[in-house]
Amino acid sequence: MPEIRRAMRLEDIYKTISPEPLRTKEDLDAYYRVEINELRGPDKIRLMKLGLERAFGSLPYKAFLMGHSGVGKSTEITRLINEVTDKYQAIRFSATAELDPINFQPFDILLLMMAELVERTAKPREEGGAGAKPSDDRLKEIWDWFATETETRKKAEEKSARLSAGVGPDAESWWAKAVGLFASLKGEMKFASARETKVVTYRLSRLSDLIEAANRLVLDCNGLLRKAVRKEWLIIGEDFDKAGIPLQGPENLFVTYGNVIKNLGAHMIFVIPITLGYSSRAGQFPVPSDHVHILPDTPVFEKDHKPHTKGRASVRAVLEARMSLDLFGAGQLERVIVASGGNLRDLFTLIAQASDLAILREAPQGRIGEDDVSAAIQSLRTEYERRLGENPYETPQVSYEDKAKRLVRIYKNEPESDTTDAVLYSLLRSRAVQEFNGERWFGVHPLVVDVLVSHERIPRRKKGSVPGGTR
Repeated sequence: MPEIRRAMRLEDIYKTISPEPLRTKEDLDAYYRVEINELRGPDKIRLMKLGLERAFGSLPYKAFLMGHSGVGKSTEITRLINEVTDKYQAIRFSATAELDPINFQPFDILLLMMAELVERTAKPREEGGAGAKPSDDRLKEIWDWFATETETRKKAEEKSARLSAGVGPDAESWWAKAVGLFASLKGEMKFASARETKVVTYRLSRLSDLIEAANRLVLDCNGLLRKAVRKEWLIIGEDFDKAGIPLQGPENLFVTYGNVIKNLGAHMIFVIPITLGYSSRAGQFPVPSDHVHILPDTPVFEKDHKPHTKGRASVRAVLEARMSLDLFGAGQLERVIVASGGNLRDLFTLIAQASDLAILREAPQGRIGEDDVSAAIQSLRTEYERRLGENPYETPQVSYEDKAKRLVRIYKNEPESDTTDAVLYSLLRSRAVQEFNGERWFGVHPLVVDVLVSHERIPRRKKGSVPGGTR
């Protein structure tokens, strides 16, 4: 985050209103507000912290976290890391940034975690490492796992020679070979679509051997970190729930090849797709059911569509930490809060666009006006309407007709409208349906209520706005 902590002018809003998660203690101290978490039922971070404290020096702790995009999962992960920093050193990685989102395989995640453990353990203590390299025996085991993949080893040796030439360790050392191997593999992971099918098949068939080697590596790296700073490694995998990742990938990793997670002796937390958490395969997860945590949305409406006073106040508190609320014209702050549906990403998107429009029209008194907010809301409403269409990457395909019927039933709070099936999964994934406060009650996003009204699925009102919508 930039040096400006609170925007006092329209021109500074873009510096503090960002959909990016809070990733440092300084940002948490400046922007995090407990009010947003108090409406979500039991504190998921405190529950995971408790589990990690009990697991320290004992059996590995493993958990899943899920929730809609934009509810603050990554920010809560940062909060967890800061809560357990006395016992754990965290390694965070992103499925979208470090893997091929569409073609990654379970062994990619395992190899990536091994690479991060090796590299981070070797870093100096002041940089969060142990200041010591894993043993040659552990590094040789990893190298030997690729014994029959001559092309992989050749590329790794070439890479290690380039990395170590004149500046690093002897290119023949096991450390140099491991560095070259992991550098080569990371490049392969990012472009997994080019990998031959026979390579994928071969590696999957030998996955159990790789897990055994990885477990010995984890023990070695944890031992070095405990000796150096009296901490253990905590691996956190994020972004497996992003829209660009087909559900098949996370399902393979967390269910079909769940033994990668189950049998690895490391502390691990993964952010998983909410639709996978609600699917029939959730019972096959490699973590205990009480270690699967849901981060609900923040309500702006009650079940009966009356304003949710506390929910709106909590969103207002988040905004007040980032900008002067005097930058909104009369009534416009409430409009963006309602239109966001309490989703922080949607909230920041609306405000960023509205503030830019206000700047371009040289708004009087330097405030966001009604026309600015209306245009931003219309833009986001169009995006939600687009998501209701059929998705070619969705399996099974769900028609708009089925989605619309279910949305109306949820809007009316009809019995069994919250039954988990392909239709609800699709609506949850697109954020058309929200889930609130740990009691597992669902609501329709206010912008989607608008869409249903425009499609004459929900009756218009002669006077006043439709309950639960924005107009």
